[in-house]
Amino acid sequence: MDLNGQHILVTGASRGIGAAIARHLMASGARLVVHYNRNRAGAEALLEEFPGSASVALGANLELPREVSELFNRSLQELGHLDSVVLNAGVFLPHPPGSDLAEWWKIWRTTLAVNLDAAGILTKLALDHFMERSGGRLLYIGSRAAFRGETDAFLAYAASKGGLTSLSRSVARSYGRYNIKAFTIAPGFTRTEMAETFIREKGEKPLLEEIALPALTIPEDIAPLATFICSGQMDHATGTTIDMNAGSYMH
Repeated sequence: MDLNGQHILVTGASRGIGAAIARHLMASGARLVVHYNRNRAGAEALLEEFPGSASVALGANLELPREVSELFNRSLQELGHLDSVVLNAGVFLPHPPGSDLAEWWKIWRTTLAVNLDAAGILTKLALDHFMERSGGRLLYIGSRAAFRGETDAFLAYAASKGGLTSLSRSVARSYGRYNIKAFTIAPGFTRTEMAETFIREKGEKPLLEEIALPALTIPEDIAPLATFICSGQMDHATGTTIDMNAGSYMH
């Protein structure tokens, strides 16, 4: 896939799924804004792998609406325009039912702010930009949790991903006539740094028992699909949610 000339913003791209997507996009010739929150070193290390790409790293705390809008505006300043926005950034924070209400609500609000509110702001800004350019693509990294639910400690996470999926479909339905496309990739349990804590505590066995394949999904399994979507070769599948969960719905 040749993405030379494509300009793309990827949020949460300093590690995990976002970093794998960013790496694959740059390897395909795209010029990126690699967004990070605290992990500037990770974002810059990723850029060093592609010294000729002219991609840049930009930091922003997506809990803060002002920084979200500044991220978009700075991305346009750096790249000139955007062809796609990959909305990957997210948090997975527990707030079990036995929690104090104030603490439970704090985690709820943080999760919704990062996972859904920031995506909403970036969607609005991207739509305005794409309307001026007569088209563009939005790719949302959702979750199987939007469809099968999550455990009682992660209600906010499941709610945020459900909202993200509906947002993507609404954009595809409402803006397709303007040549604006929207897609969702819905991973299952993916072996990222965030997931390693669970694996250390519980082991891989319970995770392998709920999927059809003999190995857990890794970020590099998801990245080629994101690149394919950004290439434009899936445009007539706009509004689609693509499951990447190693067959876990069948278990």
